[in-house]
Amino acid sequence: MGDRPAYIAVDWGTTNRRAFAVSEAGVILDSLHDERGVLALTPDAYPAEIAALRARLGADLIIAVGMIGSNRGWQAAPYVAAPATLTALAEACLEPAPGVRIVPGVALRGGGRPDVMRGEEIQVFGAIGAGAAPATALFCQPGTHNKWIETVDGAITDFTTVMTGEFFALLRAHGILAGTLDGTVGDGAPFRAGVRRGLASRNLAATLFEVRSGLLLDRLAPEDAAAHASGILIGADIGTRDDLRRRPVHLLGGGRLGSLYAAAITEAGGDPVIVPDGSTTAGIHAIWSLRA
Repeated sequence: MGDRPAYIAVDWGTTNRRAFAVSEAGVILDSLHDERGVLALTPDAYPAEIAALRARLGADLIIAVGMIGSNRGWQAAPYVAAPATLTALAEACLEPAPGVRIVPGVALRGGGRPDVMRGEEIQVFGAIGAGAAPATALFCQPGTHNKWIETVDGAITDFTTVMTGEFFALLRAHGILAGTLDGTVGDGAPFRAGVRRGLASRNLAATLFEVRSGLLLDRLAPEDAAAHASGILIGADIGTRDDLRRRPVHLLGGGRLGSLYAAAITEAGGDPVIVPDGSTTAGIHAIWSLRA
């Protein structure tokens, strides 16, 4: 029935949790958002959390993605190796308890560069399934650990994790730039100038020190330092891509950070395409449909 939940979709992150009651047609009927992420829980706390979700959202089946399946979550769901398809993820779901499925992440195992992700893959498949991105595409998922994800014919074939957001947080809190990066970060002339410096940088550490020297020599206003440093980091991240001018970049997740990446990609000559919200639940619904 369309007005009753068929299952509960949960995006279970490190610090936050989002849960949705979803109908057979994929309509979200109810939701909750709280701070019961994996860092707030011990493994033995999950059965009670699952029972509370069922009581609150009114369905028995739970399909969860994200850090709940990591070695810091409830139980580790083994990664599916790239190239990874939606069907492979559905078939590899871990069932730690009756009526609970944890969707695995994706890993790069071969070649010389290992990498892993949990949660972003569901957004990619959701965006493709919803028609918000083609089956062969380049995705960018800004966050603490930004992801560049490539798909071919609907399969995730390659991806790169970049610690851009974490570096900025560390620079704000520690080291010689601490105390100088407390200003507002937004798209504007200081941010764009930082992006251009980051794009051109061959030595990111040296370019970041320009923030310090620019302040001392009155070439950078104190209120612009945070935006300029953020631009340098995001520009350096984007500057590693040599394919921005060949195809659009589909940005997963909006908000302030998504807007900054869109501005920086434009500054680099690329074509950013914002993927509408809802790709996570769309991806989970596709998993449910394969196992229903």
